[in-house]
Amino acid sequence: MNAIISARGLHKHFGRVHALDGLDLEVAPGEVHGYLGPNGAGKSTTIRILLGLARKTAGEVTVFGRDPWREASELHRRIATIPGDVALWPNLSGGETIDLLVRLRGGDTRSADYKRTRAALIEEFQFDPSKKARSYSKGNRQKVALIAAFAHPAELYVLDEPTSGLDPLMETVFTRQIARVAADGATVLLSSHILSEVERLCTRVSILRAGRVVESGTLTELRHLTRTSFSFDKNGLTDAALAGIPDAHDLAESQGRVSFTVDSDRVASVLTALGALGVTGLQVAPPSLEELFLRHYGDELQPEPQGA
Repeated sequence: MNAIISARGLHKHFGRVHALDGLDLEVAPGEVHGYLGPNGAGKSTTIRILLGLARKTAGEVTVFGRDPWREASELHRRIATIPGDVALWPNLSGGETIDLLVRLRGGDTRSADYKRTRAALIEEFQFDPSKKARSYSKGNRQKVALIAAFAHPAELYVLDEPTSGLDPLMETVFTRQIARVAADGATVLLSSHILSEVERLCTRVSILRAGRVVESGTLTELRHLTRTSFSFDKNGLTDAALAGIPDAHDLAESQGRVSFTVDSDRVASVLTALGALGVTGLQVAPPSLEELFLRHYGDELQPEPQGA
């Protein structure tokens, strides 16, 4: 099955700054692919190259098997995109802007299907399309881009921090729309630094650091790279009994509960041992995307030594 997006050894330099430094990325048909990294990791630069808005310095990149720099106009008819910072024409109304953006993608804004979908999205996103764009807040500008993206079907959705400026209720609406287009067979590349958003929506994740993908896989695959958390009531268990739990790391006791972590491939044997001990109040938490992310970025959060 041919990849929708493929990048191999992709470089983008801005003078001495290497925004992308040998990036490899592949997005398969039908995936909701999370593209995760902090600001400055190279997410937006990647997206600009994929959309034909920036030219690569070196490497290979294709979208639908085509060169996004040379064939951008044709590719944009198959792609819906939401930029990280939405800028609108100030003298157009929100509704006029939505229609213009859809027409630029080749959509028929006079069709009954479009009008019905547009009206439903406007209601769901609680958006007033009659106001001039210059009066909109950041959240409302974001809604314009979201409605335009979802009102006309696309084969590929390229979304750069799409929920920026939205409140939690509107984030829920966004989640429903992603589920809808994914169910229709579309592919989604979701660039974000919000871990919970990626974990909730995505079937596959790539973690970006310093212009390179350092981890890529399904959440299940990536969770095998970190540890599962266990906790239970101590209920009179002796220290010797606790010390006998196999493969336990970071064993601790607090407020009558025992907690520890286990490499994810050792969970079954630990459950057997805990069953033999007759533990109660057992809670098992799978490794989160946040833990995996911190494996690659935790060093940047460490405080500098005094006097450094």
